[in-house]
Amino acid sequence: MAFHLYDSATRQIRELVPVVPGRVSIYHCGLTVQGPPHIGHIRKEVVFDVLRRWLERSGVEVTIVANVTDIDDKILAKGVEQDRPWFAVAYENERALHAAYEVLGCTPPTYEPRATGVVPEMIELMQTLIERGHAYAAEDGSGDVYFDVRSWPAYGELSNQNIDDMLPAEDAPAEGKRDGRDFALWKGHKAGDPESASWATPWGRGRPGWHLECSAMAAKYLGPEFDIHGGGIDLRFPHHENELAQSRAAGQPFARFWMHNAMLNLAGAKMSKSVGNTLMVSEVVKRVRPIALRYYLAASHYRSIVEFSEESLAEAATAFDRIEGFVRRAAGLVGPGGLGEVPAAFAGAMDDDLSVPAALAALQGRVTEGNQLLGAGASAELTAALADVRTMLDVLGLDPLSPTWDRGGDDAAYAQVIDSLVEGLLEQRQQARAAKDFATADRVRDQLTAAGIEIEDTPQGARWSVKGS
Repeated sequence: MAFHLYDSATRQIRELVPVVPGRVSIYHCGLTVQGPPHIGHIRKEVVFDVLRRWLERSGVEVTIVANVTDIDDKILAKGVEQDRPWFAVAYENERALHAAYEVLGCTPPTYEPRATGVVPEMIELMQTLIERGHAYAAEDGSGDVYFDVRSWPAYGELSNQNIDDMLPAEDAPAEGKRDGRDFALWKGHKAGDPESASWATPWGRGRPGWHLECSAMAAKYLGPEFDIHGGGIDLRFPHHENELAQSRAAGQPFARFWMHNAMLNLAGAKMSKSVGNTLMVSEVVKRVRPIALRYYLAASHYRSIVEFSEESLAEAATAFDRIEGFVRRAAGLVGPGGLGEVPAAFAGAMDDDLSVPAALAALQGRVTEGNQLLGAGASAELTAALADVRTMLDVLGLDPLSPTWDRGGDDAAYAQVIDSLVEGLLEQRQQARAAKDFATADRVRDQLTAAGIEIEDTPQGARWSVKGS
């Protein structure tokens, strides 16, 4: 396998050599379900879905584990705010996450564990760290357990920081810590906390710290060493730094690669629930087709920041309309056909750190060639062009003729109706021109133009497209 990936830990693009030949294991941090997902969250899901599709197309068996953080200070606060059980808040938003997966055509993870389901493994991990001298229970009897960052000399290696330059960790009060930078593995039960949000441990009742849960889940479902750990770049510190430290300190090799996607920003600021500048998936898909939103989220390189605007979203939708227009018109002439081998230029781009922009350039070039073939009608060359385009789109999860998107519903039906109507009008126009009835021919053209259809007269006949595509 000649797939190369940028490793955030070594800051190099390296060949991915799996722990187990022919199999790639991936863990990426899922949502903390205090609210429904916005498109910033789902960019990460689309990125890892494309990664999975490409590795599988390359003949590799892929296992993806993506956690759900269903116990957290913010979730408890939402429960109080809404006067509902915290677990009801978490479950409602978990279902919203799954709906977003589905609406954007993301394959569900191989397994999606909840933090509350691996508490025994978290306790075992804490015991190991305490025994090895890397963690300690707070002496004030609060039930808190902390990781001793100074006991691990490599702390800071992932984010390239010196421990003396770090600010105190904000995940728990400093009173029970030996060093303000120590982070919480476990948070002792506090007065007023729901009893249902605590579990018994040798150090008292409490609930997991955010960082501990991911280390426990990754080890449980992927083993002590696996291939890729991923998530948004905002998680690199402190979350992923802390995961790496506690897992390595417990004697686990942990991830061979760290893969971080850049943020999707709104007006220059990271999109997040806390600043209120969110764009929920459930709302955005009311304004743009889900397949076009997926195209928008997938089109940029995963390590590039995306500055969101309605204008850029509309431009992406138009670009995808152009691609889809070729697919549907070609399929109308030669049939949908099937998928074939991935063109070499596309494969080379995907093998080079999942370079989707370069892959799309290859795809769009083939669409241009295919459009030039349309005027000549059905041909073997057109069939081959359609197969190439659909194969490349399939890797990106964007094939409009796949069962994911072409379900025989309204969109497909409307597309067929529009295609038939436009072709019928073009035939009327051609007959009028042949009869030298130019007034009728012009009137038909004006009707199509008013409806947003652009006409191009070529030696092979009239070609049409949606205006702006």
